Amino acid sequence: MAFSHTTRGERFVFADLRELLAKANELKSGDELAGVAARSERERAAAKFALADVPLGEVVACPVIDPDTDDVSRLIVDSHDAAGFASIAALTVGEFREFLLDDATTCETLHSLRNAITPEVAAAVAKLMSNKDLVYAAAKIRNVTRCRNTIGGAGVFGVRVQPNHPTDDPAGIVVSAIDGLLFGCGDAVIGVNPATDSVETVAAVLRTLDRLIDALGIPTQACCLAHITTQLAALERGAPVDLLFQSVAGTQAANAGFGVTLAMLREGRERVRESHAKRDVAWVGDQVMYFETGQGSALSAEAHHGVDQLTLESRAYAVARAFDPFLVNSVVGFIGPEYLADERQITRAGLEDHFVGKLLGLPMGVDVCYTNHADADQNSADNLLMLLAAAGCNYVMGVPCSDDVMLNYQSTSYHDAATVRSLFGLTPAPEFLAWLESQGVFRSGKLSPGPRPALLGSLDRILGP
Repeated sequence: MAFSHTTRGERFVFADLRELLAKANELKSGDELAGVAARSERERAAAKFALADVPLGEVVACPVIDPDTDDVSRLIVDSHDAAGFASIAALTVGEFREFLLDDATTCETLHSLRNAITPEVAAAVAKLMSNKDLVYAAAKIRNVTRCRNTIGGAGVFGVRVQPNHPTDDPAGIVVSAIDGLLFGCGDAVIGVNPATDSVETVAAVLRTLDRLIDALGIPTQACCLAHITTQLAALERGAPVDLLFQSVAGTQAANAGFGVTLAMLREGRERVRESHAKRDVAWVGDQVMYFETGQGSALSAEAHHGVDQLTLESRAYAVARAFDPFLVNSVVGFIGPEYLADERQITRAGLEDHFVGKLLGLPMGVDVCYTNHADADQNSADNLLMLLAAAGCNYVMGVPCSDDVMLNYQSTSYHDAATVRSLFGLTPAPEFLAWLESQGVFRSGKLSPGPRPALLGSLDRILGP
């Protein structure tokens, strides 16, 4: 079905919903690379006008990728809450935007619709929203999850401690992690990207992080962000897996590029949950999955099927949603300027990803980051970090001095997270905050100055023989 809009005597025609969604998207270098972007701002504006008039029911009825050829599309169709969708099906995309921004539309209302909203619907409405709209609508939604603590509640701003090390040295990892803990970071997860994706390395990292958590009695979870098969092999060898990590994308072919299938994710989740039942840990909840995504991943794998970046990213969240994750985050500027060229595009994509993920019911975090060859700097990261805090982002990254020495990209630091918490009156996760108070790191809900010998004197116990 074709769509059209006429403005000032010029008629723009869009062959199908896939083209309309792509042309209505804000400018992204990746969409230009894929050849799906609007050719002018006039065409982009015309596409937005045309999209605003499309009923949501029509968006759901016209999958951008055939469900008979793509398991992500099939997952979206099979998991759709059609009964819940009936209450909004007659709304146009433009009317749905007004519904989301209406003060009468509450978090509870949106929670009741989360499985009725398809990824294409969420992406479509995001294309009609300003950055301010994306912040305002996302701030309404709190998606709370539980593993060894509780993330995502009102007033909570979590931080993943990311103590990566270029040689996976246990001492370097632990010292970096303790540095983060001293700033009140680490409630979302203490998560290491290993330099070597081997079973031996991953098992060693997981055991090191488990000793750190056990020795200090920290109510948080650990993760080693290797491939899912490597983590499960480490689990078979007795390594403790709190959260099972995997990067995912919005098409079957892109996930195949990551070496993963929906069946593998399903099996891995059950194996980790079974292992949790055998461990002597006071679990707060049973959400065990951690997913990372990012606009441009499907295009970089040549698996985008002519669909724009935002719509594909939204479809990746449908994959994540199917496995009831504890954490999800968009690594928004990590893939590079071929996909998000500069500060403006990275900021826009970060706000889009966060909003769309929360609308679909996910516990969204964002890695506010950029590569060194992108047209961005630390002020760019500061701007997006503050916008995300205002939007109620579940968590961000804590990287020593903002510079990841293993992955060679720029992110946000422990200091940045502490500043944003102070600026917006936010706190760590409640269980983690109580532990920080007991260690003297926080006092009366705020980061306190002074030495913390209980933490600094624990290295021998943690590193072991």
